[in-house]
Amino acid sequence: MRLLKLFLPVLLLCSTLTLHAQDSDLGNWFAYFGSYRVADRWSIWLEGQHRNFNAVGDLEQAFIRTAALYDLPKANSQLGAGYGFFHTATYKAGTDDKSYANEHRFYQQFLTRQRFGRVYLSHRYRLEERFLPAGYRTRFRYFLSINLCLNKPEMTKGTVYISAYNELFVNAKTPIFDRNRLYGAIGYAVTPTLRFETGLMYQLFETRNRPQWQVVCFHNVDLRGNDGD
Repeated sequence: MRLLKLFLPVLLLCSTLTLHAQDSDLGNWFAYFGSYRVADRWSIWLEGQHRNFNAVGDLEQAFIRTAALYDLPKANSQLGAGYGFFHTATYKAGTDDKSYANEHRFYQQFLTRQRFGRVYLSHRYRLEERFLPAGYRTRFRYFLSINLCLNKPEMTKGTVYISAYNELFVNAKTPIFDRNRLYGAIGYAVTPTLRFETGLMYQLFETRNRPQWQVVCFHNVDLRGNDGD
């Protein structure tokens, strides 16, 4: 009953947002985020996403992204550098036909984390070098996320939590403003190293907005062979 009381308001909110978003061409994103510990301070990041224009089956974008991550000692922060390959589909204006394009992207980032009781905060600053069919572009991103544990004091097995983030994208050249993403979700920790969450993200552009429903898996794996997972 306690879990039902926790989930019911969120489910009602999600249902309301979904019904409202149907008039705005609701898309769906599936995402996997994996962090693989290979040494005391080193990890490998693996990410895959499949994004649809609709609930499923109408591809908008698919990509894989990886990085080498280094933990800064005693700072609860992390440096990272990596690469991503993106395959994007775009509808041609006024038709049901699509055009397709590939992008190669390199990036560097700084991530720092904070905790205040049941609240987990993270700040990520990312610089991207984008190699697109139309040419080279540079983009900056700032990401702020908040996780709030509901039924337990910390993120342990069986924790139900609320997740929210805001991410701002800024181009190095005009147009300066690229987009802003605002997200809210409900999550569940299967174990301390495996979490799932689902929720609604609004992608705000200069002239239009687009809602996306997201289903996300977070997985941390320790490969050091010392039972650290």
